[in-house]
Amino acid sequence: MNIISSSIPKAVALLNQEQIIGIPTETVYGLAGNIYSSKAVERIFAIKKRPFFNPLIVHIKSATALSEIARDIPEKAALLAKAFWPGPLTLVLKKQIAIPDLVTGGKDTVAVRVPNHPVILALLNQLAYPLAAPSANPFGAISPTTAAHVAGYFEEVLPMVLDGGACQRGIESTIIGFENGKPILYRLGSLAIEDIEAIVGPVKMITHDDIAPAAPGMFSKHYAPLTTTFLTTDVKKKLTTFPDQKIGVLVFQKGIDDPKIVQQEILSSTGNLAEAASQLYAALHRLDNCHLDCIIAERFPDVGLGKTINDRLQRATKK
Repeated sequence: MNIISSSIPKAVALLNQEQIIGIPTETVYGLAGNIYSSKAVERIFAIKKRPFFNPLIVHIKSATALSEIARDIPEKAALLAKAFWPGPLTLVLKKQIAIPDLVTGGKDTVAVRVPNHPVILALLNQLAYPLAAPSANPFGAISPTTAAHVAGYFEEVLPMVLDGGACQRGIESTIIGFENGKPILYRLGSLAIEDIEAIVGPVKMITHDDIAPAAPGMFSKHYAPLTTTFLTTDVKKKLTTFPDQKIGVLVFQKGIDDPKIVQQEILSSTGNLAEAASQLYAALHRLDNCHLDCIIAERFPDVGLGKTINDRLQRATKK
């Protein structure tokens, strides 16, 4: 059964029937449903096997729709929305009373963004409601960056994946919340923290919470291949600890010559961190499909999007 389709009218019809579908964004593919349909939102949690206390991101068609979702918007939140929307920035704000607790994990805040992808924006502009859309993967698994990734996870349970091509950014949105008007980073993402601080000044970081996360993506173990994965600053040295095993390697820009390596993924031969970020999940999917004994990932330079890549690899790997 091929559930992948480029038909926006079909996507609109299914969503209006309170079904959920896979959708493209510039970051990763999402599992989308009407935020005001408890049937649709409950189905998202059920299909993903996602804890109900872990809030969902609400996707809106434009910044002008924000007041329908959030209230008491801090000045710095407005500055960030003006600078980065549409784009890979999610803001956690006080929610309007109409926003269901099911969407927000029972919290009085809502995570919201305007995605920057022509297909999802065209879809949102044909709907009378925003979409709740967490990443279209089983909870804790590698995020999907193609329609085929989504179909591989959910072909038996989804009626449709709306195809928008490969995701340009390839890593989830950066999530910023506020405390007394001051910005807090809840999740590193495909918008570098340095770019955010250039707009609003220093940002406090609270990126891990396994008990009561204030935002999506805060669990310590997440974005993980099924294959046992290790993160190291010295891939060659790590290779020596696994004799007689089938090993996959993920590196930044320089390949490694070693007969133990069965599959090697080089994320950017030119050393471009944005390119590396856009290729990260697709490379992990390929490695995970190679029936390896383990994957060894190289730690990236801890600057800009390198921080985000290291964050994802750290959550996916053994210490």
